[in-house]
Amino acid sequence: MNQASPAAGPGSGADTRNIAALHGVHYAVDDKVVFDGLDIEIRRGEVTAIMGPSGTGKTTLLRLITGQIRADAGSVIVDGLDVAKLPMRDLYALRRRMGMLFQNGALFTDIDVFENVAFPLREHARLPERLVRTLVLTKLHAVGLRGAAHLLPQQLSGGMARRVALARSIVMDPDILIYDEPFAGLDPISMGVVMRLIRSLNDALGISSIVVTHDVQEISHIADVSYILSEGRVMASGSPTELRDHPSPLVHQFIEGLADGPVPFHYPAPDYREQLLAQHEGA
Repeated sequence: MNQASPAAGPGSGADTRNIAALHGVHYAVDDKVVFDGLDIEIRRGEVTAIMGPSGTGKTTLLRLITGQIRADAGSVIVDGLDVAKLPMRDLYALRRRMGMLFQNGALFTDIDVFENVAFPLREHARLPERLVRTLVLTKLHAVGLRGAAHLLPQQLSGGMARRVALARSIVMDPDILIYDEPFAGLDPISMGVVMRLIRSLNDALGISSIVVTHDVQEISHIADVSYILSEGRVMASGSPTELRDHPSPLVHQFIEGLADGPVPFHYPAPDYREQLLAQHEGA
């Protein structure tokens, strides 16, 4: 069910291959460069993983795609629309075509599972209660939690809460589904369930999924293509097999989870000996 206005539909120059594309994107915060000519393409109908060491701008990338921030230079195109040039009304309409699964689920604690999933429908659509009930129960059934509709969030396990949040993110039938660290804090069984849901919902609903994650091994089972970000750019991209065979030491360190490599253990600091001596001399 698409509640977007016509202005938020595919642009006249819509890319038939990519649902989103970032070209030559530069972005900095307080003179700290986050992106320095970033190029990424999110293909329609696929699961795209965004990975990289901490602090490489993965969540910032999601904020650019959703129009929460604007690039200093370059373009961010979503379904043929230049996000930075959209009037606020059209930007809101575009966002309604996106589903978002937050890292902590972000469920409302004072309402039950049913009302959590129904919230976007009540907020953005005027539908008869009978249809709201049908849509909510259908989405809960898709994530295996139709029987938990009456429970409060505090009565759910971490994995169940993440699945309820996933049901809420798909209740408006989005074109793009965005996941921010969907596996964080989950036990192996819950992680397997969520991982299977990401793949199956993507294929069954015909959507395009963007998954920001640190879990290299898990995402390799479901991603069609993965991007590894570092130093403001794409360090590597491709299938899981292509990334494992990549010659870059940084990519190898990240994929294998090695402590030693291009990404240092120590934050940049003055010479250790000189700093200690200076402290003693000042004492």
